[in-house]
Amino acid sequence: MTSPDLETILRGNPWLAALLDRFDSIGLPDCWIVAGAVVQTVWNHRFGLPPTTGISDIDIVYFDRDVSAEAEAGHAERLRQIFADLPVWLDVKNQARVHLWYQARFGVAIAPYGSTAAAIATYPTPATATGVRMAEGKFEICAPFGLDDLLGGVVRPNRVLVTEDVYCAKVARWAAIWPVRVQPWNDTACMPGDKVGN
Repeated sequence: MTSPDLETILRGNPWLAALLDRFDSIGLPDCWIVAGAVVQTVWNHRFGLPPTTGISDIDIVYFDRDVSAEAEAGHAERLRQIFADLPVWLDVKNQARVHLWYQARFGVAIAPYGSTAAAIATYPTPATATGVRMAEGKFEICAPFGLDDLLGGVVRPNRVLVTEDVYCAKVARWAAIWPVRVQPWNDTACMPGDKVGN
């Protein structure tokens, strides 16, 4: 699938369409819409579900050397006001400060990222390691592992950072909504009844 096709699918979700149409108003450096809402919109299209099915929030990530929590919170509040017409939570995170809180939340220390793309490359699965944005009127994609898993409905672990427990928890939630093909963490499926594929 070409990027225009992916853009067409994502614009079928009115929430993502609004964000893409007004992307310049976000005004954050190295900024992308990533992960869940992107992937789940594609899965909804693939499996014939309404475009916003299963989407609880939209992740917007950026990279700014100001790593204060106050700055991040300020940007998040500003974007929630700009897009107050959207009935979905915007989860806004500065990827330059992830290393400051990651260990407390997940129990593993990580080195600082050097860019948003570097952060996206550590996301839990190749499918979710996908970002999109508009730049000078053009649709752009950041997909360090390509788009095959995303478009094929395949879930497999990206072991750069994710733990087995986190991966299996995500798999359980996703498989309950979408008939994705799941690659188990090891030789056995994470959960009984998981759909396993290569």
